[in-house]
Amino acid sequence: MLRFTEEIILLLLNDDDGRFARLPNVSLDYALAGGVLMDLALENRIDTDLDSLILIDGTPTGDSLLDPTLADIAEVGGNDARFWVERTAVKAEALREEALRRLIEQGILEQIDDRFMWVFKSRRYPSIDGQAQREVKLRIMGVLFSDEIPDPRDIVIICLADACGIFKTLLSSRELESVTPRIEQVKRLDLIGQAMTQAIQDIELTLAASLQPHMY
Repeated sequence: MLRFTEEIILLLLNDDDGRFARLPNVSLDYALAGGVLMDLALENRIDTDLDSLILIDGTPTGDSLLDPTLADIAEVGGNDARFWVERTAVKAEALREEALRRLIEQGILEQIDDRFMWVFKSRRYPSIDGQAQREVKLRIMGVLFSDEIPDPRDIVIICLADACGIFKTLLSSRELESVTPRIEQVKRLDLIGQAMTQAIQDIELTLAASLQPHMY
């Protein structure tokens, strides 16, 4: 089973050229951080609501994507979901690299280094096992464009993707408008997903407000 962080990476990969969809770095950071926290919740290591995030069990999971954050929560303790999204997002680059390493190791992705212009190096990760990449996209789109009851993991992916603006990169404006009511309906099915979504949206609203010019 892939972790949410890995599935978010796959969700953002373009099927044709293996490059990432354009998404603000900060949004991707929050999505990856939220993915780790949601996996910890489903592993019954933490619980969270709109006001607090609680450690239930500090026993390591044995998973390299989850245990550093679990150990951090066990050491620091307390605080709410927003605090932990922001704190975990600081390590998002390491999470991304670890997720990509694991996807490559599993044979799901292949790393191809190439030259862009003369100086910059870019990486693209076309899928080797197309089934693994298509699976997450087909699952999510199947939920959004139908009335089928979503799996709990798909609810989480939809919550994170909506909070971080991922659907804006995957769907046309007309498609997004048509599925927005369905997204809202799915989000209401999971209380932890709601808490994580609210935490990410609060962070982004605060960040947007701080970038607005001051009025005198």
